[in-house]
Amino acid sequence: MSKTRILICDENAARRAEAARILADLAPGLTAVASLDRALRALRDDGGIRVFVAVEAALDAAAVPVLNRLKGAAAGLSIVGLAKAPGIERGISLLREGPYDHIVAPGDMVGLYAAVRSELAKRALLDESAARLKDLRELKSERAKNLKRARELAEIYDTTVENLMTALDLRDVETFGHSRTVAKYTQVLAQLLGIEDRERLNNIRIGALLHDIGKIAIPDAILHKAGSLSAEEWSKIRLHPSLGYGLIKEIKIVREIGDIILYHHERYDGNGYPRGLKGKEIPFEARIFGLADALDAITAPRPYRAAQSFPAAHREINAHAGTQFDPRTVDAFNALKPEKWEKIRFETTSLLPNFDEFAALIRPPAK
Repeated sequence: MSKTRILICDENAARRAEAARILADLAPGLTAVASLDRALRALRDDGGIRVFVAVEAALDAAAVPVLNRLKGAAAGLSIVGLAKAPGIERGISLLREGPYDHIVAPGDMVGLYAAVRSELAKRALLDESAARLKDLRELKSERAKNLKRARELAEIYDTTVENLMTALDLRDVETFGHSRTVAKYTQVLAQLLGIEDRERLNNIRIGALLHDIGKIAIPDAILHKAGSLSAEEWSKIRLHPSLGYGLIKEIKIVREIGDIILYHHERYDGNGYPRGLKGKEIPFEARIFGLADALDAITAPRPYRAAQSFPAAHREINAHAGTQFDPRTVDAFNALKPEKWEKIRFETTSLLPNFDEFAALIRPPAK
């Protein structure tokens, strides 16, 4: 494509040359022709022309309809007419309804320069706006694709986390369904404590689901031991928060998730593990989770004992406010009646198989 940006049409050779000289510094390319026919061919063949300077002959009755069609077909073209003043009404009509963006007296080279410069600047802005609009459309399309992909990845991530923890629960029959239930308790408690940010709540849910991921590294002989654990075995069990945190920290996991995994066995009085943190030294999400974890541990069945009632759990949790649990989380827990917590458990675990049937599948009775 030609680099011509200005096209001059004037049958007067001297005036045509003078206009070309005056306008030469405004654009990288300029073409000057002597007739309207040649100008129309140039406009037809060169899509880069932005300003067409036409002499007074172009204002006659035959030329105006031609230029109107040209203006409609050549997007981004400005037409500057060189003509004696056609009269106020006629001049305004040609500017408002006709093809012209400016009408300048043939001898007014300063006016011509100003008009052409103004139109080139206007066209450059329009071209830039069109390019930006195209970029915005492409960005919008790309963003929509990225959002769709992000939703798909989030669904895959959530499914993977839930399947991973279900697999862990299957490995440890004593905590069957535990991760899913305690994740729901933790989210509800977090909301009762004023946490409303959806992303933070989702991170808390994921942290709760993954809290026991470190048990993957604990031998089955310890996890499934029927009798009491020895001191050495307990020391290995107590490693699982640090082991779990070590497993996931390399994937640049967010703070809330890591805090729950690492600190979920800390106690408010400082007698927990792995670091013996006390009070507000324990991250807030881990303090919330600690109570939710205890609620599930008390009310879920275990091979060595029956599940306790939710009122019994309510009494026990309140008895340990300020020692095992942050009093603030206990107050939030008390905001819901025991039957509400029981309903949450039922809604969370209703699709899981019966615990006794599941236990029999995993550990068939001895012959």
